[in-house]
Amino acid sequence: MNVVEFDKVAREVFAPAYVAFARQIREATGITKGICLDAGAGGGYLSIALAGITDLDMILLDQSREMQDIADRNIREAGLGKRLRTLFADAHEIPLDDCSVDLVVSRGSVFFWEDQAKAFREIYRVLAPGGVTFVGGGFGSVELKKQIDEKMMERNKDWLEHTRGRMDVNRMEKFHAALGNAGVPYEIRPVEAGFGIMIRKAAS
Repeated sequence: MNVVEFDKVAREVFAPAYVAFARQIREATGITKGICLDAGAGGGYLSIALAGITDLDMILLDQSREMQDIADRNIREAGLGKRLRTLFADAHEIPLDDCSVDLVVSRGSVFFWEDQAKAFREIYRVLAPGGVTFVGGGFGSVELKKQIDEKMMERNKDWLEHTRGRMDVNRMEKFHAALGNAGVPYEIRPVEAGFGIMIRKAAS
């Protein structure tokens, strides 16, 4: 799937899931003001949804120039240019200062990080004291997952097989191992039809 097709699917199929996941982030973290880093923002769908229900200023990090261009367009169309900006970078080497962001979020990108422990250490480094993360995956609700699965099966008969195992016990064990290797304080919090990895930095 190329970036144009990805953007089309995100807009036409996954849009409600981004909105629901954003609500889960707000509920789990309680952070609604300050600086938020989306560590694998893609076309900016989660960031735009989160900006709509908080007062956060967002930094949308992605290592794809093509996706960054799409995110810039989506930001303009949403009228959020004063609060959202893109950053071309890799989650394994985040070009931000230590202790500079209040919240780090991501939906779906964690599955593709080549060295998860390194990325988690980088995320912890940029978190401000009292900051927290909600990095994971999900659909927002069981009903939304069912609807999305049905629509995606129409587009790709191998959809369910392709996504199988992303949130099973083996996957969670791998996350626990990577987080333990990173040496950061964390919990993996289940939410309806998904999960979030919550890393917290103690308030100074």
